[in-house]
Formats: sequence, C-alpha cells, structure tokens
Amino acid sequence: MELKAIEKLLDKYFEAETSTAEEKELKAYFSSPDVAPHLEQYRPLFGYFSGEGEQQFDKAIPLKPRKQHYVAWLSVAASVVVMLGVVTFINREPAPSEELGTYNDPEVAFRETQKALNMLSQNVNVGVAGVEYLGEYEKSKNTIFKSNKK
Repeated sequence: MELKAIEKLLDKYFEAETSTAEEKELKAYFSSPDVAPHLEQYRPLFGYFSGEGEQQFDKAIPLKPRKQHYVAWLSVAASVVVMLGVVTFINREPAPSEELGTYNDPEVAFRETQKALNMLSQNVNVGVAGVEYLGEYEKSKNTIFKSNKK
C-alpha cells in the first residue's frame, strides 16, 4: 500500500472519520513487517486492538438466585402497620365541641381574644427587633465595603 495513503488514513483515523474497512486496512498494514520507520510508533496501537479483540471471558459466573426471606417479613410488617392504623382510626374519640374555642359569654370571648392578640403582638415585636438588627448590619457592611473600594 502506498505510504501517502496510509498517512491519510492515519489522519482520518485520529479525527474519527474512518470506516471499518479503512481501519482494517490500517490494522493489516501495521501487522505487516514492512512498516515505515516514522510510523513504527503506531504499531503497538493497532497490534493491541487486533490482539485484544480475540480475548474471551472464561470465568464462570455463578447464577444462584438469592433467597429473599426479608420480602415476606416486610409484607407482614406492612400489614401489621396498616391494621394498627385502621384500628386507631376507628377507635378514636371525637373532640367535644367545648374545646373548639367557642364562647357563650361575649365578655369571656373578648378577654380571650385580647390575650391572643397580645401574645401575637409580642411575637411580632420580637421579629421587628430582629429586622432592625439586620438593618444595622447592612449599614455597617456597606460602610466597610465602600471604604475598601477606594
């Protein structure tokens, strides 16, 4: 085979543009004894492909199926959980209507509403104090970073 054609095929090979037939030509060339001296470096590459392509896997693969005893126990456990859930749902007592936060006396209802709103106000005030702290942090951060940019 012509040396220029082999060099072109090598370029195509390394660009991943060769066909299977062209790759066979390269393998045949590099397995022959008359390889050009400047192309000797590619001989091991194509020799590796031809030698490794003929290898066979000869180890025995054990095909024993695993016994899955845990699957049976898992289904039994799931059944028990479902049964307990159903029994608990059926045997629960309904909540009495007196515990729903309704009041017959308007003054008692007013006092309870004031307690609830007072508690809500205290919690909102705690949140506002935290936001003020974040505002001070933001001011300090801006002052520090402005002074570093100069």
